[in-house]
Amino acid sequence: MLHSPALPVPHGFSTRQDGDDPVPGGFRQVATVTQVHSADVVPVDASYDGADRAKADALVTAVPEIALAIVTADCAPVLLADAEAGVVAACHAGWRGAVGGILGNTVAEMTGLGARAGAIIAVIGPTIAQQSYEVDEAFRARFGASDDAFFAAGRTGRYQFDLPGFVREQLARAGVGSVHNLSLDTYADPQRFHSYRRATHEKTATQGRQTSWIALPILT
Repeated sequence: MLHSPALPVPHGFSTRQDGDDPVPGGFRQVATVTQVHSADVVPVDASYDGADRAKADALVTAVPEIALAIVTADCAPVLLADAEAGVVAACHAGWRGAVGGILGNTVAEMTGLGARAGAIIAVIGPTIAQQSYEVDEAFRARFGASDDAFFAAGRTGRYQFDLPGFVREQLARAGVGSVHNLSLDTYADPQRFHSYRRATHEKTATQGRQTSWIALPILT
């Protein structure tokens, strides 16, 4: 299990060695969503019982007894916290969600629960890196001229896309005070990470995922 010293609350980014249930015990609930590459965010309150697994790509809570968890296999897992306000979030940010506004929407939901954007700390977990993320002209056309910095020239008619850099920029635009990147490439490290793109290229099973989770400290 990987952790970031930047986050002052319980959290973790799993690796292949952490198994199928990497969230530790002690929480009343582990809240999840059915991820659909959307910009939708689910606020989780004390009434959460896991019965209704909404279609969304981020969760936000101010309840200490509930852990928030998302899964990724190349997309960016982003964990966010305003520890002083007692608000945390877990966000699945693929390129579609990032373009659609999932990161800004997550920050807005956090501020709605009392967080201050400038006090939020965000950490980008293991994500496909620019050198591993080749895209075509049609993909590039989905972005504006202002996003040129996130595309490096590749083979003829191809680009290398910087997903974690794009995610960092979206967080900055949302006013997040501190953004950290673990700078770990899921595609290039098969011993530690599942990668959907690598599995597709190798024509192997694509079901493997990493789990990223965050929670407020459990009250004693």
